[in-house]
Order: sequence, then structure tokens, then C-alpha cells
Amino acid sequence: MQPFVPGAKRKPAHMPAGKLSRWSELKIWWREIDRALLGLVLLMMTLGTIAVAAASPASADRLSTSATSLDPLYFFYRHLAWQAIALAVLLGVSMLSRENARRLALLLGAAMLALLFVVPFIGVEINGARRWIWLGMQFQPSEFLKPAFAVGMAWILAWRMRDPNLPVLGISTALTGLIFCLLMLQPNFGEAILFAGMWLVMILVAGIPVKRLGAVIGGGIVGITATYFLYDNARHRIDSFFGGGTAFDQVDLASRTLLAGGWTGAGYGLGIRKMSLPEAHTDYIFSVIGEEFGLIACAVIVLLYLGMVIRVLMRLIDEDDLFALLAGTGLAALLGGQAFINILVNLQLFPSKGMTLPLISYGGSSTIAVCFGIGLLIAITRRNPFLKRSTRGLGDLLGLGQAEPMDTKQVRVTRDIYQ
Repeated sequence: MQPFVPGAKRKPAHMPAGKLSRWSELKIWWREIDRALLGLVLLMMTLGTIAVAAASPASADRLSTSATSLDPLYFFYRHLAWQAIALAVLLGVSMLSRENARRLALLLGAAMLALLFVVPFIGVEINGARRWIWLGMQFQPSEFLKPAFAVGMAWILAWRMRDPNLPVLGISTALTGLIFCLLMLQPNFGEAILFAGMWLVMILVAGIPVKRLGAVIGGGIVGITATYFLYDNARHRIDSFFGGGTAFDQVDLASRTLLAGGWTGAGYGLGIRKMSLPEAHTDYIFSVIGEEFGLIACAVIVLLYLGMVIRVLMRLIDEDDLFALLAGTGLAALLGGQAFINILVNLQLFPSKGMTLPLISYGGSSTIAVCFGIGLLIAITRRNPFLKRSTRGLGDLLGLGQAEPMDTKQVRVTRDIYQ
């Protein structure tokens, strides 16, 4: 006979049997995600909608013909629709577990890498480059490959935790080199540089030996030099940047448009120079912001991008999972690097690259790709708020010391909530 214990067979209220309800999953998702980062993303998307509304008349006027006249807010209305789809993608991906987010990124990356092989042959040619492909909609496979590449590269570099003798550096270098070559066949030098930059940041965080770092930098210099002599498009853009020219002077026009509004701007809808600016709603939307809303607004945009990157790094400062640490760093480098390049082009500090401003520029598939990457970032950096890490992760690499060990009470609270 077992002694009678009141309530012994009763299941605790905080440990529901079976699968969690949808509402419970949403509450856990809301507790685990970086809400500050999500708020910054939504703010940037709102500012981007306002910027596209300001740039839409210029692009609509340039694309209108005697037969077809586009509505001045044509791109603004389309941008609202794409933003809604992109936001749904962002939230849906962010609700995935870390493992499912990794699997989705790897599958997407494999598919986009396969498409890169056929883009030079069946791709749609625009402005002398074959970067787009038509599969129900027109999109750039490289746009979706970028976030998948960051996650896939993190997965490969994290193999060293299982076996330190695995040649993860050689595998990652070969994969990056393959993507670089495929992009140059389009040609797409700007995206190739961005992929190489992501890879370099991630291998540095992964702990590449100093001796090998010199070889990596030397190889990068050789590759850029070869690109200058082998690709006319890249050579013309670089020559135009350093020596000036007429065939590729949109960077100079963008810089003049950016500075035309002064500190406070000419006012919404009152910009004049934007009407002659090519790609005002995409590549050079930062210049439209400068003319109509002023340099102060441009500075706010830059600070918001910095805030997003810093927020991700703060989130990773005590991350103890190497894959999450590398993937988060790579995705943050992707977001910050693309914004950094676009802004430098508009400031006439970098050759034209045909790269959009993340979360700000108009775009269909590119907007979805950016939000997909941010959704992966939020999913991978999800964290149990009741669990205190036993290591400092990125903080260890920066010499910030160790975190306090997790005590028994924290383990019990975490178990009760998530069982």
C-alpha cells in the first residue's frame, strides 16, 4: 500500500499534456525573441515606406512613355503590397526553432546556388547584366542566397566543435570562391564583394589563425586586381569613381541630390533634383531622403542601422552556441554591409554597385529576401529569458570574462515553463 498523498496524481497547471496550444507558442515566441530588434526593423520599414512615397514620382516619370503614363505613386502602392508580404515572411520565419531555421536556410541556399549556375544562360538581361531569373516572378537568386549563405557557412564552421581536424576553412573558402565566380559570370561584382565580406567576418569570429589571415587578405587583393583587368563593367565603374566620366556619372548625380536639401531638406514632394536621378526608388533612395528630408534624416537612418547591428552583437555577447554565434554575426554583417555600401555609393565614396538599401528601398523579391534574412536572425537569436548562460560566447572572444553559472532554481524554472 502506497501512502495517500493529496494531489499526487494531479498534473501541474504549468505543464500541459501534449502539444502546446497556438496561443502558448505565441507567448513563448514573444518572450524569446529580441523585441528591441523587431521594433527597429518595423521602424525602418515605416521610414522606407515614407521614402518610397517621396521617390515614386521621380521613377514613375522616368518610366512613363507617350503610350503609358504611370501614376506618380505607382511604386508606392506596389511597395505597400510587397511590404505586407515581406512582413508576413519575416514573422513566419522568426517563429521557427533554431534547428528548423537552419534546415530551411540550407534547403533554400542549395536551390539558389543551383539557380546561379543557369542564370548566365537563361537569365533576364537588364543593363548588360544577367542577374535575374523568371520563375513565376522575376527575382535575383543571389538575393535569397545571401542570408542562406550566412547560415550555411555558420553550420560548416561549427563542425570544428565536433572534430577540430575537419578542414572547415578549406571547405568554406572553396564554397565562397565558387559563389564569387558564379556571380562574376553575371557579372555582379558588388554582390560578390558582399559575400566575401560576410565570409571574412565569420571566419574571423570562428578563430582563423593569424598566419592564414594574411593569405586570405592577399588572395582578396589578387582577386580584386584580376577583376579590374578582366571585367569591363567593373573597370569602367572604378575608373569613373577615381577619374570621373560621363557614361557612369549617376554616383555624382546622386551625391548632388543628397546635398541639395541641406540639413533640414526641401520638404516632402518638393525635391527637384530627384526627377533626373536614375533608380530613385531603389539604388539611390538615400539621396532622395537627403534632398527632401535633409541630412539630419540621413544621419538618423545611419544611426538606426548601427543600432540594429549593435543590438545583434549585444544579443550574441553571451551566446554559448557556436552555430548561433556565427550565423547571427554573418546575418548582422550582411545587413550592415549592404546598407554601408549603398550609403557610401550615394555619398560618392564608393563605386556604383547596383545594391539596394535594406528595408528602405523599393523592391519586390529583394524586400522579401531582406525580411527573410531578418526572420532567420530573430529565429536563430531566440533565447529563453529565464535561462542564464554558463559561458559568455562572443564576450569570451572579446576578453569580457565569464558569466555566472546557472543555478538550480533557474534550471527548475526553465524546465517548468518549457516542458
